[in-house]
Amino acid sequence: MSKNLTPQSVITEEVTLRYDYALGEVAGTFMDGLKQRKILATRCSKSGMVYLPPRAFCERSFEKCDGWIEAGHEGVIEASTVVLRGFEGSRPPPIAVAFVRLDGVHSAIANYVEGLDLSDTERAMDRLAPGTRVRVQFVPEPQGRVTDFYFVLAQ
Repeated sequence: MSKNLTPQSVITEEVTLRYDYALGEVAGTFMDGLKQRKILATRCSKSGMVYLPPRAFCERSFEKCDGWIEAGHEGVIEASTVVLRGFEGSRPPPIAVAFVRLDGVHSAIANYVEGLDLSDTERAMDRLAPGTRVRVQFVPEPQGRVTDFYFVLAQ
């Protein structure tokens, strides 16, 4: 260790990074659907599986997914959590996140759950229990990003 630094020394830097992501055919089609307030999933005609997030290849048949369907705008929570500690660039905590299997789909997609009182974490987790019905809500002006939609409790 340098003589000038002690174990308690902290160096603060601000780094701004811009990323450009190549979406490809599958993710690009999914994001384009979001702009139209549609949640699009891929389907494998060989296995009958419907995937969301969409996949290029079927996990069962190992064949290329060869169709698109519009997923339902309601579904059930498969797993969830309340995040109590934030990180740089995230929404301020607490935030609720759930993996939701939308109607007509065989897999689950994660996104935020809005409209819950998160001040009592145990109560919030009870309301986010597996099997709880939720519905998709879109932001006022979707731009083709996964954050264009979120979930709210269906009750």
